[in-house]
Amino acid sequence: MKNIAVLGSTGSIGKNTLEVVRNLNRNGYPVSVKYISANSNVELLAAQIEEFKPKAAVIFNEASFNDLKSRSLDHKCEILCGQAGINEIASRDDFELVVNALVGFSGLIPTTEAIKHGKDIALANKESLVVAGELIYSMLRGSEAHLLPVDSEHSAILQCLQGEPMKQVTKLILTASGGPFRKFTKEEMPNVTVEQALKHPNWVMGSKITIDSATLMNKGFEIIEAKWLFNIEAENIEVLIHPQSIIHSMVEFSDGSVKAQLGVPDMKVPIQYAFTYPERVRSDFPRMDFKQLKNLTFEEPDLEKFECLKLAYDVIKAGGSYPIVLNGANEAAVELFLKGKIRFIDIPALIKSALDKHENHVSPSLESIVGIDSWSRKFVYEAALELA
Repeated sequence: MKNIAVLGSTGSIGKNTLEVVRNLNRNGYPVSVKYISANSNVELLAAQIEEFKPKAAVIFNEASFNDLKSRSLDHKCEILCGQAGINEIASRDDFELVVNALVGFSGLIPTTEAIKHGKDIALANKESLVVAGELIYSMLRGSEAHLLPVDSEHSAILQCLQGEPMKQVTKLILTASGGPFRKFTKEEMPNVTVEQALKHPNWVMGSKITIDSATLMNKGFEIIEAKWLFNIEAENIEVLIHPQSIIHSMVEFSDGSVKAQLGVPDMKVPIQYAFTYPERVRSDFPRMDFKQLKNLTFEEPDLEKFECLKLAYDVIKAGGSYPIVLNGANEAAVELFLKGKIRFIDIPALIKSALDKHENHVSPSLESIVGIDSWSRKFVYEAALELA
């Protein structure tokens, strides 16, 4: 029996995770959901409590917490609130794996708490490694915890590396769909609407990551994440646009051979691999039908049109605390765009302004990371007022 906690159980990754739990239990790999958490979706969290019968559930929003507490649920479980509730869960010793499916910077503290208490982490929260990769890996060296990637790209790389020594790896190739604006000209980008940006061609995701995919910032974050996950320099990580999203990533080796991991665009497969790694367990998920596959195409990303990806490359070279600013400024700018306060092209412009204003810190502490993140958001909110 594998006992797990799912942080962000009502989001896209969280719901897919629970579908993986159902699949594994059907196929003879028993999994028990001990803990779940949500931000504010009381209705769905209540339904998940009834189905999965966790020992405790955490909800961040205080009004939602009071609502959940007042409900008469058939399954009685402990109801906790906020960051203190997440920290309390992480300190308990009755589960082995935590799925961190929280969105953005909010996932960092749960990642560090899980490491402190020796929990393995199925990591969907790439921002943890973007803002604190050095700190997290210094913590992992003194812990029994392990990080297992849930992003389809990093799961693909992990699968391609099985049985292969890293010293023979020459390049990691991260694929990207190109998002909804792959065929747009640079001149068309100023008129992009929120509705257009939220229409991803291949994946169904939450709004924040969907916008990150539209700007290609998500791919920039994945480069930083890959650097830390696989201990490889950023210059050995390449991004290729692959509109079909069938090849999820590739690894090139010293003899010129390339391994690729293929599959339908379905997050349940990498989530399940993180659960069962290094084994594979039967799934009932959709399969590839190569007879229906017309073509696989690749192209270089346009860094002039997708300025966020260029900013990410620049930040990787600069190192230090710049990735914290990149993430914090991006989260603030995406929030403003989704609210209709700024244009799509203002997202990279505001991020660049924050990076230009920032004074770099080498090897920042957790306290410094939190402070720099706060400064980055404040800077963007204030700078955005000048654009109005």
